Amino acid sequence: MPIHRSHAFLPAILLGAAALCTVVASRAAPVDGRQPIKLTYLGNAGWQIEDGKTVILVDPNVSQFHAQGTDNPQISADDPIAAPDTVQIDAHIRKADYILITHGHEDHMLDAPYISKKTGAVIICSESAANIARAYGVGEVSTPVHTDLAKIKSQKLIVVRGGEDFQFDGFSVEVIPNLHTPLFDKRYNDGYWADATPAGLKAPLHESDYAEGGTFNYLLRIAGHQVFIMGSMNYIERQVAGLRPDIAIIGAGSDRKQVYQYTARLMQDLGYPPVVFPTHWDDYGIKPRAEALKQLAMFTDEVHAASPQTRVIVPDYFTAIELK
Repeated sequence: MPIHRSHAFLPAILLGAAALCTVVASRAAPVDGRQPIKLTYLGNAGWQIEDGKTVILVDPNVSQFHAQGTDNPQISADDPIAAPDTVQIDAHIRKADYILITHGHEDHMLDAPYISKKTGAVIICSESAANIARAYGVGEVSTPVHTDLAKIKSQKLIVVRGGEDFQFDGFSVEVIPNLHTPLFDKRYNDGYWADATPAGLKAPLHESDYAEGGTFNYLLRIAGHQVFIMGSMNYIERQVAGLRPDIAIIGAGSDRKQVYQYTARLMQDLGYPPVVFPTHWDDYGIKPRAEALKQLAMFTDEVHAASPQTRVIVPDYFTAIELK
């Protein structure tokens, strides 16, 4: 059906379209002088991304590889204390400058406070996740901006709300508003989880203290690369459309199937990225390995069906993959 408009409106419409194209292009603009970076899978939704100068972690949770049979018998079975496995962390994480947290659930936020205190890394996260970090003494000093900027800059928390686009020394990060995976047959928001972790908690924290607290995706621009980063199986299409990453870390767990044409739409929105790393698929210690690998193969097939030229890379745990 034709749309009838007054010709007087056409210049405004065309100007609006041109402005929109300019915005999309600016998000997708390539960067010259690309240098190698390394990506290392840490399990669950965890990654280490480095360019030889800066080490950025995403949702580190190496505690998932906790040795079996070493649980504390005094921990309640109903709502156990969530304790990071410092032996595992020390074995695998030696340096970190920044930690990007997609949301505050235990399998994303558990290790971050310990890593921050161990390495001095700055945690970028929601207010809710920041309350978890504060419970463990990260960023616990509150100093008004107008009194001591140097002290503020020394704190190890940057709290974000979504929509920020920050320039750091040698890299930049766009914080992209997002939705969490639609768990529980799409009843995720029907009271199964607390909305946010409150302020004022003291360590040690229980599993129930690790609320989602809002979810983000990230666009990391580093060494001439654009790396799109997810930590769950969902996205807001208008927030990602027009991005053109050369590397996309995409949630590949089975709950993606609760989202309409999840993989095909995302590949199109991202401009069919050359390289995809699946994330949050392994369900280590929760599901049989064969089942996780079957789901991973299905996701890989979905990517190739939507974007035949895309290379899907599934790295081994703690094995760096270098991309140029």
